[in-house]
Amino acid sequence: MRISQQILRSGPIVTAAALPIALTGGGPAAAANGISVSTSGSTVSVTTSACTQTNGSWGNASLLNSSQANFAQGRQVALTGTSNLQSSAWSQVTPGTYTVVVMCSNQNTAGTQSVIVSAASTPTISATASPSRGVMGGVGGGSKDYGTLTLVAGGVLVGTGAIAAGWFLRRRAKPYRL
Repeated sequence: MRISQQILRSGPIVTAAALPIALTGGGPAAAANGISVSTSGSTVSVTTSACTQTNGSWGNASLLNSSQANFAQGRQVALTGTSNLQSSAWSQVTPGTYTVVVMCSNQNTAGTQSVIVSAASTPTISATASPSRGVMGGVGGGSKDYGTLTLVAGGVLVGTGAIAAGWFLRRRAKPYRL
């Protein structure tokens, strides 16, 4: 009886853990696409292992913006690589939403994937720079510099509260005393 209760109690936990995997479709749906797209600043790159070499060519990859409808209208780049991995890249891509399409040399589409290119903002970091105001983490800004008057007023309030709490507890213990 004890074992069956433990199994029944762990049932919702197992169901809750398996539900996101079932809803997203797990790994096979992601692998069916056949391409992997990444961005780094204004460079978009695509890799695939779905193409085979035909007549010395692996195929082409095309970068389509929102106004372009088919493979031929986009910026095309030839795939390069080996039988295990082929890749292409586009540089100086302006910010926006794009669709990457990979067409193998046997005229089969290896995959299609959308990508968002954001504005490249590269911060300048110098070796001598240090934060001037500290970390500033937490709620309320933990490292703000308060004046002496503010700190004294806070100390008086804390002290008054401690004395009042002590007086109240003492009075509860002996109600006939002031």
